[in-house]
Amino acid sequence: MIYLDNHATTRVDPRVVETMLPFFSEAYGNAGSTGHTFGETASDAVERSREVIASGIGAVPQEIVFTSGATESNNLAIRGVAERSRRRGNHLVSVQTEHQAVLGPLARLAKRDYEVTLLDVEPHFSDMASDRAGWLDPQKVADALREETVLVSVMLANNEIGVIQPLAEIGAICRERGVLLHCDATQAVGKISVDVEQLHVDLMSFSAHKMYGPKGVGALYIRRRDPIVRLDSQIVGGGQESGRRSGTLNVPGIVGFARALELCLDEFPEEAKRQADLRDQLWAGLCQQLENLQLCGPALESSLRLPGNLNVTFGDVDGEALQMAMNDLAVSSGATCASTEAGPSHVLLALGLSVDQARSSLRFGLSRFNHVDEIERASGIVVQGVQKLRKIASHQADQA
Repeated sequence: MIYLDNHATTRVDPRVVETMLPFFSEAYGNAGSTGHTFGETASDAVERSREVIASGIGAVPQEIVFTSGATESNNLAIRGVAERSRRRGNHLVSVQTEHQAVLGPLARLAKRDYEVTLLDVEPHFSDMASDRAGWLDPQKVADALREETVLVSVMLANNEIGVIQPLAEIGAICRERGVLLHCDATQAVGKISVDVEQLHVDLMSFSAHKMYGPKGVGALYIRRRDPIVRLDSQIVGGGQESGRRSGTLNVPGIVGFARALELCLDEFPEEAKRQADLRDQLWAGLCQQLENLQLCGPALESSLRLPGNLNVTFGDVDGEALQMAMNDLAVSSGATCASTEAGPSHVLLALGLSVDQARSSLRFGLSRFNHVDEIERASGIVVQGVQKLRKIASHQADQA
């Protein structure tokens, strides 16, 4: 089976597994129990990992808070800042195409009398190539800011269409207006260059399992100077992570997280180019054998697209049916993390696609474990599936 659903999760790199194993069976102490060697060893491993992760994004170790994943990090950032800043203001700004891990906390705050503004992105034009489909114009952020605005949340790279947002420009606008900027960088860290200082972000969420690390561990970057970011903790009890996130630390996960990011940085940018080449190969193979295809998101040659992302609408085909017809190929017909919710992708609808077009899309996500022969086979599987479903639809139309 060919796995091309790497925006949902990635395979854990064997080198990461090797690094983690001793912390399950040998150095298995609680990082909070520093009164003995086992605990000290675990604590030292956590702090070394914190240093590696901080360095990888241009931060300092004290700015890294470990969490269970990006969803928790997003909740801690958005709800934590909003609740802490309620006396100063109650207005929050974000984007229609954000992940549900951002839209969900915002919706909950809206029920508590916070004001939430969701901005539009550049639309998709089916009759012309668009380098900026899904892109957020920084001027829209500037125009949305008010005196009572306390937080802006914009993802760095979209999990469905791979568009990379102009965070540095948005960050400069927010900094000038004295508004904090949060960024969900889950799909970006480890895939493109990410530096919190260059991006001017004040909080940034990311997760290990999107970069060949283990599930169940993530981090939130919280700026500690110029300005100092203060937020209300969402999980309390043990006082871990300087009181910002209580709970026993996942030592093996944290160690694996750091090793995973380290490997990504070591292999960047060569790996990014290799994945982009494979993605272009997949798109070319589909276009050579199928008609009525539509690329969703920025043009492939655009610098505004993640190297391993491809999102395609197949005309006259239901994406879910196509996914089910391809038993040997793992892809996604929408945002995997929102798969419990019925309906077409909110991201594609925000681009201006119709409901039928949105339902006819598939998302392909490539990784370091994919190779040329797999892409050739994947292209053939998709083509066969599309042709079969279109033939069935044509026959049914004739019968009607």
